[in-house]
Amino acid sequence: MNGAEGGEAMMNQAGQEEGLTNGQALRLDLYFWLQALVMALIALILVFTFVGRVVGVDGSSMEPTLRDGDMVLLQSIGYQPRQHDVVVLTKPFGKVNGPIVKRVIAVGGQHVAIDYDAGTVTVDGEILEEPYLNEAMERPPEGSLRTITEVTVPEGSIFVMGDNRNHSDDSRNELLGVVDERYVLGQVIAVVLPLSDFGLLE
Repeated sequence: MNGAEGGEAMMNQAGQEEGLTNGQALRLDLYFWLQALVMALIALILVFTFVGRVVGVDGSSMEPTLRDGDMVLLQSIGYQPRQHDVVVLTKPFGKVNGPIVKRVIAVGGQHVAIDYDAGTVTVDGEILEEPYLNEAMERPPEGSLRTITEVTVPEGSIFVMGDNRNHSDDSRNELLGVVDERYVLGQVIAVVLPLSDFGLLE
């Protein structure tokens, strides 16, 4: 459509609207708004069907990567856990019943060894480079249930830890341990709220 044709179409539409009564014009406006609303709902349904869902972060165990109260978008459909991914789990343990956010340290078949004296986590004999940590890892306090320091992860399971390593109950906790992949809701791919942190997860 060239400029002249576009201008003519707009004039015809304006002429049609001028010929409508107030009631008819209102119904026409409502129809266009309803169309826009339906399209927006369809887009949301597609996002939640093919991408995942939105989940809130509860607690400080993933600082500085994620903070308490952050709202994150998950990829759920077709997701397979991989080392270093940030995931949301639903496995209850201790007093925890809601979704929890952790980082995948190892997947099925990998061997994990934690050395508190050196402050390192080793997977299959290689020390992990962990620039995402909040602070250097320290030995858990006396009485802590974070007693697991070495394990070979069974197939179909994952070993997870928080980035705020000294304030995270994770797979080191004997009540949680390694986590069956069926408890994984999905991978965190983006922060949606607060808007100041909006964007893809690095």
